[in-house]
Amino acid sequence: MDSATSAHPPFPRVGTGVDVHGYSAPDSDRPLWVAGLRWSDHGGLAGHSDADVVAHAACDAVLSACGLGDIGRLVGIDDPQWSGASGVDLLRHTAQHVRDHGYEIGNISVQLIAVRPRLTPRRTEAERVLSTAVGAPVSVSATTTDGLGLTGRGEGAAAIATAIVFPAPNVPRT
Repeated sequence: MDSATSAHPPFPRVGTGVDVHGYSAPDSDRPLWVAGLRWSDHGGLAGHSDADVVAHAACDAVLSACGLGDIGRLVGIDDPQWSGASGVDLLRHTAQHVRDHGYEIGNISVQLIAVRPRLTPRRTEAERVLSTAVGAPVSVSATTTDGLGLTGRGEGAAAIATAIVFPAPNVPRT
C-alpha cells in the first residue's frame, strides 16, 4: 500500500455556485420556477431554461466542488436539448454527471435572494423536490436585500449555493 492512498481518508470538497436571472417582461406568460417549484401567482424569470436560480446555483456549486466547471459548460445555451429545461432536470443531470466522475454529493445549501416569491410557506416542499433530484440533502433559505440592487428592486432573483462532495471510495476520478 502506498502512503498516498493509505495515510489519509478522502477529504470532502466544497464548491460555491451563484446564479442570477432578471424577471421576464410583465406581459410575458412565462411561468415562475424557483427551487424546483412552480409559483403560479408570479411572472417568470428570463433564461434559456426555466431560469430556476436556486437549482442553477446548486448545479454550479456541485460542479465547482468536483472541479468539473459550471452549468454552462455541462449544458450550454447553444445546446437546443436544454432549451426550456427544468432546473430539477438540470440538477438531476448534474448529480449523475458528478457521480460518473467519481464523486458523491454530501449536501447542498442554497439561499434565494429575492423579494418574490416568498419561499417560507413552501420551503419544505422545495427541499424535498431538490433533495430527491440530487439524491442527497438540500436545504433552502431565503433573504431580501432591503430594497438594494436588482433583487431588492424586484427586477430579478439570485441564489448562492454551497455543496460538499466526497470522492467515492475506489472510484477513479476523471
